[in-house]
Amino acid sequence: MTYKNLISSAIQLFWNTRNRQQGSEDKTNRSAVTGGKQLDGFLELLSAVAIDSGIPKECIYLKNNHIPGYFRPTKDWDLLIVSPNNKLISVVELKSQVGSFGNNFNNRTEEALGSAIDLWTAYREEAYPNQSAPWLGYLMLVEKSDKSTKAIRVNRPHFAVLPEFEGCSYLDKYKLLCQKLMLERHYSQCCLL
Repeated sequence: MTYKNLISSAIQLFWNTRNRQQGSEDKTNRSAVTGGKQLDGFLELLSAVAIDSGIPKECIYLKNNHIPGYFRPTKDWDLLIVSPNNKLISVVELKSQVGSFGNNFNNRTEEALGSAIDLWTAYREEAYPNQSAPWLGYLMLVEKSDKSTKAIRVNRPHFAVLPEFEGCSYLDKYKLLCQKLMLERHYSQCCLL
């Protein structure tokens, strides 16, 4: 199976799992939001890429990935690669956004920044001692719909916003977020699907 096929499978698993968790009894979509497992196909994909790159399977962690932070005791990341001699090689966060774009885009932005700043500050303070900087990745899956692709109004009662935000859709904002997270070196790489 190629990576392209694994990406397609991961996206299909996301929607199938979300729809199954949502169920007919849940009118609020709460179980689809909090049910977990929706992005497991991407964990499988990232694991395959790591193994194909020569990372031993026993160095790839997909559960219980609590590592020290600086502003909080620990954070549970979605994927870690830890070397046999206990060096933090790679850290990956997976997120998704379906509907409710107004409030949740800002929340996702703050989460992405907060997690990265917490990790890099902990690294600076030698929470992961005697090692080079880990590779930090961020994957964001966003529903493509009329609400995510149409331009939205920007509130600016006191000051003008940066020009790149004028006439943006939520999908455009996520693209800008990913670009800026890499530009400012908060993440080594970001992926927007």
